[in-house]
Amino acid sequence: MRFMETSDTAAKPPERPESTAAAEAAEENAAAPTGVAAQDWKTASADPQYRAAVVDLLGALAYGELAAFERLAEDAKLAPTLADKAELAKMASAEFHHFEQLRDRLAAVGAEPTEAMDPFVEALDGFHKQTAPSDWLEGLVKAYVGDSIASDFYREVAARLDVDTRWLVLGVLDDTGHASFAVEKVRAAIEAEPRVGGRLALWARRLMGEALSQSQRVVADRDALSTMLVGGVADGFDLAEVGRMFSRITEAHTKRMAALGLAA
Repeated sequence: MRFMETSDTAAKPPERPESTAAAEAAEENAAAPTGVAAQDWKTASADPQYRAAVVDLLGALAYGELAAFERLAEDAKLAPTLADKAELAKMASAEFHHFEQLRDRLAAVGAEPTEAMDPFVEALDGFHKQTAPSDWLEGLVKAYVGDSIASDFYREVAARLDVDTRWLVLGVLDDTGHASFAVEKVRAAIEAEPRVGGRLALWARRLMGEALSQSQRVVADRDALSTMLVGGVADGFDLAEVGRMFSRITEAHTKRMAALGLAA
């Protein structure tokens, strides 16, 4: 069943998050918005190709959040202590709340959420299957490194979206607490047994490659989304900017590896 098309006035935009690290960073690094990035959803969505691209983007994000919820719930089973299990359960709950926000937004703009998510199931499930952690520490590194790479990519895209969609995307990409938790646990494990560091560094490099490949597959498979990113819709990237974008993502990855005490 497809949701009935709603009016743009009925599709209320999400509330702007009061303060998120992602939003603050975007404001610091971005120039004053122009073009679509300066418009609200009602104005920008008058372009059907832009509307289709945003539905694709929200569908990919929604399934990513749902998969993150499932994965964190599974990782909790590997937790060595009850406190660790409870911490992961709390993070899983936050991811599911993000999923609900995206699902509700898709419905509000007249898209059926499961149909919007379905094109991305195979790629995302394939990524998680190829990068299934073998133990607790690998699971922490995957959540911290792998998910962060995807989040960096989506934040880059968000800078070119209409104001309402941009704030929703930045809000659901905000850290659920996994970053500091993962850094604390991984650094403690390496300090207790230095040999662990080499294994986890190799694992993180593999995650980097798989995450970038997965992001490229997601975009390439959807015409509206890929057209938006390369400038055919809204204010997309040119080829030079694509290169700079991936340089920024790689630099952020290197900093995260250092925070974990691992070589990039």
